[in-house]
Amino acid sequence: MSRPQRTLRTAVEFSGVGLHSGATILVRALPAPPGTGIEFLRTDIPDAPPIPAHISYRSPKERRTRLSRGSAEIDTVEHLLAACSGLGIDNLTVEVGGPELPGMDGSSRVFLEQFKRAGLVEQRAEAKLFVLDQPIYVRDGETTLVAPPNDRPGLRLQYVASFPALGAQPASQPSFSVDLSEETFESEIASARTFCLASEVEALRAAGLGKGATRENTVVWGDGETVLRMPDEPVRHKLLDLIGDLALLGCRLQAQVIANRSGHAQNGDLVRQLLDRMQALETGGVVQRESGLEVREVMRMLPHRYPFLLIDRVLEIDGFQRAVAIKNVTINEPFFMGHFPDAPLMPGVLQLEALAQLAGVLLLRKMENTGKLAVLWAIDKVKLRAAVTPGDQLRLEVETLRMKGELGQVRGSATVGGKLVSEAVLTFTLIDP
Repeated sequence: MSRPQRTLRTAVEFSGVGLHSGATILVRALPAPPGTGIEFLRTDIPDAPPIPAHISYRSPKERRTRLSRGSAEIDTVEHLLAACSGLGIDNLTVEVGGPELPGMDGSSRVFLEQFKRAGLVEQRAEAKLFVLDQPIYVRDGETTLVAPPNDRPGLRLQYVASFPALGAQPASQPSFSVDLSEETFESEIASARTFCLASEVEALRAAGLGKGATRENTVVWGDGETVLRMPDEPVRHKLLDLIGDLALLGCRLQAQVIANRSGHAQNGDLVRQLLDRMQALETGGVVQRESGLEVREVMRMLPHRYPFLLIDRVLEIDGFQRAVAIKNVTINEPFFMGHFPDAPLMPGVLQLEALAQLAGVLLLRKMENTGKLAVLWAIDKVKLRAAVTPGDQLRLEVETLRMKGELGQVRGSATVGGKLVSEAVLTFTLIDP
């Protein structure tokens, strides 16, 4: 089921104490253009790059989800990301004045309330949906996650926990399941606070964790003094964490997920396998062809500006495999002043540049490549076959030949009125700016 992308109507600002760092941190959540995704920006680090909320930027860290890019790191992102998933927020820039998101009350409730107060707005772009087509399994010791397809729209989640340290205490082996929606997230999950077992408190403090933890934002289960918001609050919080970690897939998910005693590390393993399957389907042409991108969306992905932006519109995209665009060639192009005043011709090198820009759009659509630059590394098999003159419409087409690590290779061709005018094989390397 398709729906438009969403972002905040207005910016929202709040502050709080980090659960692990104990630092007081200011946060501003800002509306973001379609296709941005969720991204974090460390405002306390000069020239820090944005950190996309994507599995490719996840760094392993005990008892929380950390994202990093270069020297910039941001901890404990899962509660805010869960709120974004619960409300269907696709695009958001989160400015953070420290190394960790504030814990607030230990749940997603405050983030949810702040975002609802700011209001949500639909955008002129369709939210991406990945429909899982085959089961995926993760096993790590006694931890398991199973993600089978869901024949009903949406995401169905179940979490099964076991806390043997609590012995025969009621709900010591709880489970909770839910069909995720805005309503069920707010009423059943968002208020569940983070927790630890009473037997873990001293070890966590010795490890330098939980500096900002209090009885208001952390459930100490098994100490006899904790007042729970719901009888199975810890297992619901584990489900909240799972929702936040699944947001690192970078799109909506239609599937079932059954988690048994999983934590952030295993959740991340599941997301990586989901991403692998999604990309395999897209490169195989199984995912439905998208409509194109207008020039403002192209400018968001590419650094080029007048007079060097040589794409007017992307007409269609097939996953990460193929893209088609147009360049309208007019007499007002600045290069015609020197090439040549009496017989204007579009230089062949600029035809190749237009193909390279379209290839950059195709390669940079992958979420793990967000924020990177596609640098042209080599050009091979170049053929310039016909002249391009004012009044022509250049139709550009590129297809991915291979993508391995930071290197990508595409084949490009340009036509005018169905006649081939230029072609080449282009090789790129992807770098952080």
